[in-house]
Amino acid sequence: MTVDVFRALHQQRLPDDPLVLPGPWDAVSAREFAAAGFPALATPSAGIAASLGYPDGATPVDEMFAAVARIARAVDVPVSADVEDGYGLAPRELVERLLAAGAVGCNLEDSHAGALTDPHAHADRLAEIRDAAGGQLFLNARVDTFAYGDQDPEQAIERAALYVTAGADCVYPIEAPPAALPLLRSAIKGPLNVLATLDGPSPTELGTLGATRITFGPGLLRRTTEALREIADGLIAGGPGVGAGSVVVVESGLRQRA
Repeated sequence: MTVDVFRALHQQRLPDDPLVLPGPWDAVSAREFAAAGFPALATPSAGIAASLGYPDGATPVDEMFAAVARIARAVDVPVSADVEDGYGLAPRELVERLLAAGAVGCNLEDSHAGALTDPHAHADRLAEIRDAAGGQLFLNARVDTFAYGDQDPEQAIERAALYVTAGADCVYPIEAPPAALPLLRSAIKGPLNVLATLDGPSPTELGTLGATRITFGPGLLRRTTEALREIADGLIAGGPGVGAGSVVVVESGLRQRA
């Protein structure tokens, strides 16, 4: 799949029809999401870290790109990769490794080790990555002010404006509260990525508030882990209850039209 297919999925979305991108953590989960009908996928760095036995943020760079490559190879839909803050790689090397892994896009954080980076320096880096990619990657610029800053929407808007000007295709103010989405939507140009939870507002509700694109971070892995824990507990208990009641299913409420 080409970046053009992925980019087109973000365009002309209706308010009640945001693009929903599940976050696979391995080839099996990627195949299941693709088979369910999702038109594209977005890997979560925290989910891949957990699947490989690392804390969030501690995955060795080679293992992260190898995991992304396995996921991209397993499906015939576009895959975007969360590559955290870029692992200190030079822009051209980062682009080359993403393309070699089969990714058509990436998330890039504007923080490091829980602290916000200078937004102008980050914008310059985004511009360099855009130039190195030559249009072959969809850049999703994560804005971490709600996660690590003062949670001021205006600060998020200022950072977003710099990143869009630098060439970001989409802006991702992670952990932005639903109440802030209308303001963010009105002030930020281009697609807006919103982090959703399975027990929070639905994708449709978030879309009406301003989300263009919905992702779940490691949330789907965590729900799957809960289901596996229930199955394991049932097996240890030796009872018969290892059936449908012990499996938490991610229902079709996540599914959206391509």
